[in-house]
Amino acid sequence: MAQSQKPATNGGIWAVLCRWQTIGRCSDGNHFTVSRTSATRVLWRCFRSQKGILAHLNSKSVFVLDPLRDKRWPELVERHPASSVFHRTEWLAALKLAYGYEPVVYTSCEPSAELTAGVVFCKVKSWLTGCRLVSLPFSDHCEPLVESPVAFDDFLSRTREEVDAGKFDYCEVRPVRFTPGKSTTLGQSNRYYLHAIDLRPGIDDIFRNFHKASVQRKIRRAEREALVYEEGNSERLLGHFYKLLVVTRKRQHLPPQPLKWFRSLMASFGASLTIRVAFKNGVPIASILTLNHKKTVTYKYGCSDAQSHPAGGMALLFWITIQQAKAAGCEKLDLGRTDSSNEGLIAFKEHLGGICSPLYYWRYPNLSHSHESSWARTIAARLVKAAPDRLVAVMGNLFYRHIG
Repeated sequence: MAQSQKPATNGGIWAVLCRWQTIGRCSDGNHFTVSRTSATRVLWRCFRSQKGILAHLNSKSVFVLDPLRDKRWPELVERHPASSVFHRTEWLAALKLAYGYEPVVYTSCEPSAELTAGVVFCKVKSWLTGCRLVSLPFSDHCEPLVESPVAFDDFLSRTREEVDAGKFDYCEVRPVRFTPGKSTTLGQSNRYYLHAIDLRPGIDDIFRNFHKASVQRKIRRAEREALVYEEGNSERLLGHFYKLLVVTRKRQHLPPQPLKWFRSLMASFGASLTIRVAFKNGVPIASILTLNHKKTVTYKYGCSDAQSHPAGGMALLFWITIQQAKAAGCEKLDLGRTDSSNEGLIAFKEHLGGICSPLYYWRYPNLSHSHESSWARTIAARLVKAAPDRLVAVMGNLFYRHIG
């Protein structure tokens, strides 16, 4: 039997089809062939069942690396224009130190090659809430460091295979630019808003963009009140910050993040982390924690004494942060995510001049869990509301590692 010739197009799906052309032997020992059309049908059925040749070849081209050990990852983060503070090894190291999450990066680059693309996840393993792949836990957003949506979908196919194989209960991604394609079957799990302040205009223009009553007047009020300002990353300032955080989270009927988490951030980020505190008559009344990455300052945590809100402590802290970031050559202040139902926080960020954009989290499998989340929040709110401050902090220590 004459062998069939290769198509003009080398490699890819044609190479697979050519291998499928000879698939058996007759009783006399000769090969029998199947038409390319029939092979295409078979291949398509395999593709749709997620167990076919294409899925197998896809998985072969994806490599997994440890971003805390592989020096190529921080190099990629430093040069990639879409990277954020949440891609940094400092953030990943803090997640591992505080919560035991294992960071991994999926990439199409071989171990010996330059790293040009990758999607970072954490393996979250909990006896209480199950096992999952999250990109990334406790991170407002995490952009895939890839060149196109198609490349993103390729990596999602690999993580989906691992979920289907039973290694994880689900996978979740939190992209800003790229949306998972329909073929990935990931569905929207949460909706938020993302706010950022453009620091490229002049400082006077930025100030004029503040809401007059909610921000400008409060800044002037803070100056009249002669509030004292301190910044740094010392244990003393962390203590002031954390006391205000416990009070604030209890007011919101939520447990505070563990103190160990903030100490892990401080140990990892060093001078790239700043705690700012406003004092009135020697008493801390407001505090924020920010992280620096290239030309972006990220506002990650904020807390305050509600009775002292009229003194303008929070407005003052943001104004000082903006001035310092502007002087350092930064171009953006990332104000982070806001729940779509939190109208008060949305208004506050917009009064600061924050530009709003939608932010969606995506999961596979696409299962509705809103009822479960609502139930959990209700139970947590009742417990926190009734508990003293010390017990509220203990609750945070016990439960946070299970909800990342």
